[in-house]
Amino acid sequence: MSTAIMVLVLVAFLPYLLAGLGGYSRIKQLGSMDNENPRLQSAELTGAGARIVAAQANAWEALALYSATLLVVFLSGVPMESVALPAMIFGASRVLHLVMYIANRATLRSIVFVVGFGSCIYMISKGF
Repeated sequence: MSTAIMVLVLVAFLPYLLAGLGGYSRIKQLGSMDNENPRLQSAELTGAGARIVAAQANAWEALALYSATLLVVFLSGVPMESVALPAMIFGASRVLHLVMYIANRATLRSIVFVVGFGSCIYMISKGF
């Protein structure tokens, strides 16, 4: 399995990890987890719990971006091995992004986001 695909597996796992942390946060902050209206309940979270929910939404968006990036790379005939390093950079940036999000480090989070986004732009540019 190529490095780029392994990173895809990692990036696909992150929103689920954050969903679990969000559920834990709802129980910890609000005393229970409302499975009938989880989004309504999540809106009541504050602090780290609210940031976990926001990080999860961003993780889904990043999964879409990276999936589209790999599709363009694949359809362009670019060898997956040639995008291994930028794929690893993207994967690392996504892990760091969620850590920075939860830790409330907005500037660092934005820098890490730009690095990850830039790695996707680089991978797409290899197809042109």
